[in-house]
Amino acid sequence: MGNKLALSDEILMSIEKPARYIGNEVNMVKKDLNDIDIRFVMCFPDVYEIGMSHLGIQILYDMFNRREDTYCERVYSPWPDLHKIMKERNIPLFALESQDPIKCFDFLGITLQYEMCYTNILQILDLSQIAIYSKDRKEEDPIVIGGGPCTYNPEPLADFFDLFYIGEGEISYNQLLDLYKEKKAGTLTRKEFLEAAASIPGIYVPSLYEVIYHEDGTMKERVALSEKAPATVMKQLVLEMTDAVYPTKPLVPYMKVTQDRVVLEIQRGCIRGCRFCQAGMIYRPVRERSVERLKYLAKEMLDNTGHEEISLSSLSSSDYSELKELVYFLIDEFKEKKINISLPSLRIDAFSLDVMSKVQDIKKSSLTFAPEGGTQRMRNIINKGLTEETILEGAMKAFQGGWNKVKLYFMLGQPFEETEDVEGIALLCERIAEEYYTIPKSERNGKVAITASASFFVPKPFTPFQWARMNTGEEFLEKAKTVNAKMKEQLNKKSMKFNWHDSKTSVLEGVFARGDRRLSKLIYDAYQKGCIFDSWSEYFQPDLWDEAINENGIDVSFYTTRERSEEEIFPWDFIDIGVTKKFLLNEWKKAKEGEITKNCKAGCSGCGAMKFGGGVCYEGKN
Repeated sequence: MGNKLALSDEILMSIEKPARYIGNEVNMVKKDLNDIDIRFVMCFPDVYEIGMSHLGIQILYDMFNRREDTYCERVYSPWPDLHKIMKERNIPLFALESQDPIKCFDFLGITLQYEMCYTNILQILDLSQIAIYSKDRKEEDPIVIGGGPCTYNPEPLADFFDLFYIGEGEISYNQLLDLYKEKKAGTLTRKEFLEAAASIPGIYVPSLYEVIYHEDGTMKERVALSEKAPATVMKQLVLEMTDAVYPTKPLVPYMKVTQDRVVLEIQRGCIRGCRFCQAGMIYRPVRERSVERLKYLAKEMLDNTGHEEISLSSLSSSDYSELKELVYFLIDEFKEKKINISLPSLRIDAFSLDVMSKVQDIKKSSLTFAPEGGTQRMRNIINKGLTEETILEGAMKAFQGGWNKVKLYFMLGQPFEETEDVEGIALLCERIAEEYYTIPKSERNGKVAITASASFFVPKPFTPFQWARMNTGEEFLEKAKTVNAKMKEQLNKKSMKFNWHDSKTSVLEGVFARGDRRLSKLIYDAYQKGCIFDSWSEYFQPDLWDEAINENGIDVSFYTTRERSEEEIFPWDFIDIGVTKKFLLNEWKKAKEGEITKNCKAGCSGCGAMKFGGGVCYEGKN
């Protein structure tokens, strides 16, 4: 089945970084095609270096390939240089492992990580010579399935996908693959397979529904076109993380990639409840891996990859209950081998600084804080759970420990933001710098260097801010300029830098984040005009997007700057994430009043995640 498509030496020599396309990496799986029933190709719709750093694909690649009847391979978005050659020479897109055309596979699974990769999804389908619209696919075409965080509002992509998997892939995929074998045996047509798949927990089949809108453009109702189409789709969660599948032999790329290290996922979920954060809501409740299992995985992965760095992955590492034991074990165990330990998502406290001083070169490394808001008022609105006192104390401890470089992350354009909140970003940076200069000169490590970065707030589904209005691109830029000007007024201006995100991509991200099915033609037309790699500033073409928006009569403000009413039905309301809409609405109201909600550990706020009956849910324990 399939025919080899290895690129000729002539093509490989003419493109940038040919190692992106040749496969054969360390720990790559090879199987005899005569021994398998299902061929699944896993796709990350971005360049190889980004896709190879994605943990979710590594986990599913390992899980699928443990099945004797299934062979899982990989494909990434060809960079524009190869894209052009493949179009000109009619070369179909191929998988890295076998070099077989994607169109010969049973499944094409696409990770939906970021809205600005949506045109790249169409690039994958187009180069694979698979019909872009699901309604045009034939019996023998691959089943195109989407997974990942953007499936929590899959509607802008509904016309391109046969299926979406809502939640964590470890739960229902085996059931789906077993069902597919019936189709393969000839007992189910493509349509019958899709209808049967709709009854599998977490599987959403968009073609089985029709959406009706009010005259004002808001959603009226979702109508099931089949009695097999459920009214709600429940997200799938791994409740027992310790024994969940995890790769001990992750793939090791031959070239430098974004995350060139072993990734140890210590837990999923977060107790913090930041109101802008989608991950904090959709991955509730918290689920931890046991420290003994993590010690074993760390050893195995480092032995099997040759990597010289290990990163602890979670939304809030400081909240992992066995963090001290794990980190001190890693330091002692791998000190001889000079393994670097990377600790993202830590709160700056005495323990964290002690650990960092053991694993980092203090003179070279910088400490990262994410206050998100410049004033206490703003941090209360977003429920950040961080006071200025805590920030300044943490910075001072770091300065006394020898650090002099600090990175600060903020978000501009959040709900109810006022000028003083915007200017507060510069003032907070100044206060941190002032803390440094209270240390006697003889004890300082040179000058302080503070780099503040601001992203622009994009309201996301399943957050308390899903009702919020988003700023216009002009408002975003005005706020960024205000911070920058205020920074330049500060006493320590030579030591302070301010960077900000591109406002045009933020606005487009906002359109798709809360978009509906009527946007699919916009994505299609933008791709046809030449839009790909929109998340890469050098390839983003806002003029082409503006053309497509105007031609499609899309009112950008309808999706972005319009505050939603409490009664509005959202395109994603058919998904049940456990956390209730009532809880999110209550949090939205509390944000308006600047009221904070305790983290889960300090007191249960009744979000609804207890319905899953597992994980570290504190409901009823306070």
